Parts: sequence; C-alpha cells; structure tokens
Amino acid sequence: MAAAALLFVALVLGGASRLHEMRLALVELAALPLLVTAVASLYRASDQPASKLALGIIVAIGALPLIQLIPLPPAIWAGLPGREQLSLALDVAEISPGWAPLSLTPDLTWRSFLALVPPIAMFLGVLACGSNTRLRLIAVLLAGAVVSVLLGSAQLASGSERLYPWRSTDAGSVVGFFANRNHLATLCLLSIPFAAALGARDLRRGDGRGNVTLWISALFIALMVIALGVIRSRVGVLLVGPSLLASLAVAWLAAGRDRPKLSILGIMAGAAVAMVAVSFFALGPILDRFGSGGAAEGRFENWPVVVEAAESYLPFGSGIGSFDAVYRSVEPLERLDATFFNQAHNEYLEIWLEAGILGIGVVVVFLVWFARRSWSAWTGGVGTQRDIQRAATVAIVMVLLHSVVDYPLRTAALATVFAMCCAILELSAHTLEEIPRRRRRIRALRDG
Repeated sequence: MAAAALLFVALVLGGASRLHEMRLALVELAALPLLVTAVASLYRASDQPASKLALGIIVAIGALPLIQLIPLPPAIWAGLPGREQLSLALDVAEISPGWAPLSLTPDLTWRSFLALVPPIAMFLGVLACGSNTRLRLIAVLLAGAVVSVLLGSAQLASGSERLYPWRSTDAGSVVGFFANRNHLATLCLLSIPFAAALGARDLRRGDGRGNVTLWISALFIALMVIALGVIRSRVGVLLVGPSLLASLAVAWLAAGRDRPKLSILGIMAGAAVAMVAVSFFALGPILDRFGSGGAAEGRFENWPVVVEAAESYLPFGSGIGSFDAVYRSVEPLERLDATFFNQAHNEYLEIWLEAGILGIGVVVVFLVWFARRSWSAWTGGVGTQRDIQRAATVAIVMVLLHSVVDYPLRTAALATVFAMCCAILELSAHTLEEIPRRRRRIRALRDG
C-alpha cells in the first residue's frame, strides 16, 4: 500500500523539476512511510548478499549531496577549483571568509538530497515487497500513463489553462500530469515494454484469457504510440521505434520461444495501426518540430560552455543543484536571449559539472551494475518475474537515452518510476526459487 501510494502521488504531483515546492514536498512526505517500512523489513530479513552492489550505489547516491554540504575551513574551500571569483568577491566586499561547504548553492543541494527520498524509498520498497505487489505497481504505472495521456488529450482539445497542473507549462502543449511534453513522452516509452510483457505472458498458460490480455496490451501500445505522435516530442518520436522492437523481443520471450507468432502479430498490429494513424493525422506537425530547430539547436550550442565550466570545477564539482547559478556566471554574452537555459539538457554533462569525478564514478558503477543485471534477466529462464525484469531493462534504457538530450530524472515522477524499474531488475540477481523463500521470511518477521 505504501509503495502504490507513493507511485500514485509521484505520478500526479511529481511532474515538475523545479518550482512548486509544496507539491514536491508532498511527494517526499509520501515516501517516508515506505522508506521506514522497507528499511525495517530489509534490515530484519538480513538476506541481501546479492544486492550489495545495488545497495552500495544507493548509499553513494544519497551520500554525495551530503558530502558536498560538509562545512570546510576557509583555507580548504577557498583553494578548491572554481572558487576564485567567490574569494575575490569576499575580498572586494572586505568580508572575512568563514567556513563553507563544497557546494556553491548549499540550499539547492539540500533540496536535491530531499528529492532523492522518493526514488530511494521506492527502490528499497520494491526489493522488500512480494511478486504480486510488483505486478500491482506495474498496473498502477500503466493506469497512470493512460490517465496522463487522456488528460493531455483534454488539454489539447480545450486549450484551457485550468487543465494544466503546472503554471510553467505553455497552454496548447500535451503534457498530462507533467510540466514538459518530453517527460510525458518518456512515461509513454517506458510503459510500452511492461504492457508487452504482461500481454504476452498469459499465452504460456494455453487458455483463452491469454488472447484477451494480449489484445488489451496491443490496444495500450497503440494508444501510447498515438500519444507520442500527438505529444510531438522529438526524442519520443526517435525512440518509439527502438522501444517497440525491444518490446517485441520481450513479448516473444514472455510468450515462450516456441510460440512467438500470436504475441508478435498482436503487438505489431497495434503498433502498426497506431503508426498509420499518427502518419495520417500528425505527420506534418511532427516534421515541423524537427525542422524548427530552436531549443534543440540551442542546447547543442550550449554544451561546450557547460563542458568548459565543468572542467573549471574538477575534480569535486560545483555542487548538486548549482547548474543554473554556475551557467549564468559563464554564459557568453552572444548566447543571451529570451530563452531560459535552466538545465544542461544532458544529464551526464550536468552530473559532470555538479558532482565532478565522484558523480561520474557513480554513473559508471551504475552502468556496470545495469549490464550485469540485464545479462541475468535476458539469459534467465521463463517466468512472470523474468518477463517484467526484461521489460525493466528496456524501460531503463529509454530513460538513459533520453537523458542524453534532456533531464527526465530531475522530475520526482520519472525518478520514482526509474527506481522501481531498477529494483525490479535487481531481483534478476536472485533465482526464482530464492525470491519466494525470502518473501516468506520477511513476511514471517513482520508477523512475529
């Protein structure tokens, strides 16, 4: 219940990356019951040897902003790279330097730490919960995607600002519960493989229910593809093909390698109908989006400035959450215009700037973990848990690719969903026989 409640609150209230502090605080508060329950369950179970690497990554992610908040004596922080202008400003103002943290924006770094609470709670909660609960969470995710798409359709049809949950969104955009159309597109992309896995898995049972579930899944995928066309997110359009191909592989394995035809044809039919509809009704506006350049070209031109700024703050970075302040201090005059470049639109560059070598090190370790767990998921046996683990790998890849040109993980909603996918994938390290045994032990400890 705590995990489902957090996922629901995150999807509804966590669709923005800045401003709206009250709503984001509600998401963080909603994570506390799950965090306490999950930590207690995992601690009492004391049976997580295969999850040491994943738990270590979680600890490192949470510790990184806290390390940047440790007060340092003037002799140390004034000598850190990139602090020359700050020291000069204090000298000019005739202010004696005192103790200060590594982060240039400690208030925003603290907010960034609080923003990590929901995804960390979701990751630990999914590890502690049973297999049926994970399936229910996926159902909540798919339902949230449908409701968000329907809300986006109403936004497009009415044009009323009252239907937009975030005041920073331009009227006329299809955003659902999000503040940015690209992030709704990400939600659609990562929900497709889960729908494919759940739709094809019932075919293994050999009863009539499998066909019904499969066609429901095909209709869901068709809705998501049509939504991506209507949203007109460039990255969503570019990634829908890879997402569908990977989802077909997930469906084929879920249906059983010896009987791929019905599952693949069903999902292909839904995707094909959707693509025809998108081509007929929305091809022109989509091509206009790719031809307009604008913000997309601007972010590419700004990346060299971000790289240069990041190099000046190596090896420790400028502090998580400090991108806006740092970029404003180094932005070339010729790049000044009416647009607001508040994020790097490249998660890896922003981590490089804000967290330095330590941040990139955590990313590298995460990629190693992801490769190992993906291998376990795709080479494992047949079963519902294996099916959703393979779907989770596709969803994670979609987010990682989108992060090259945007910042989906800066929203509480997508960060929480991403953490859920990572926890599902982490369980691929355990055999299917070990998982029920661990769940029974956790349940027995809860009851006792």
